[in-house]
Amino acid sequence: MTEVSAIAHTVLSSLREGDSCIVRRLAIHGAMRRRLGELGFVGGSRVTCLQRSFLGDPAAYFVKGAVIALRDADAAKVVVEID
Repeated sequence: MTEVSAIAHTVLSSLREGDSCIVRRLAIHGAMRRRLGELGFVGGSRVTCLQRSFLGDPAAYFVKGAVIALRDADAAKVVVEID
C-alpha cells in the first residue's frame, strides 16, 4: 500500500511571524519575477517570516541570509509549501 501525503501549498503573504516555508514557484511574470528571484525567492529556498508591520503590511522575511521586506500584494505571488 502506498502512502499519499497532502502537501499544503499557500502563498507567502499568509505566513504569520515565526512561520517558515519552502518556495515552490513564483506566480508572476516580468520584472517583478526577475527581482524576486534576484532577492532569493527561488524554488527550494527556505523563507521565514520574521516580523509584520503594525498594520500587517509589509512583512519582513529571512531568505538566503538576508532580510527582505515585501508588500502583501507581492508576497501573494510567491507560492510556498508550509513545513
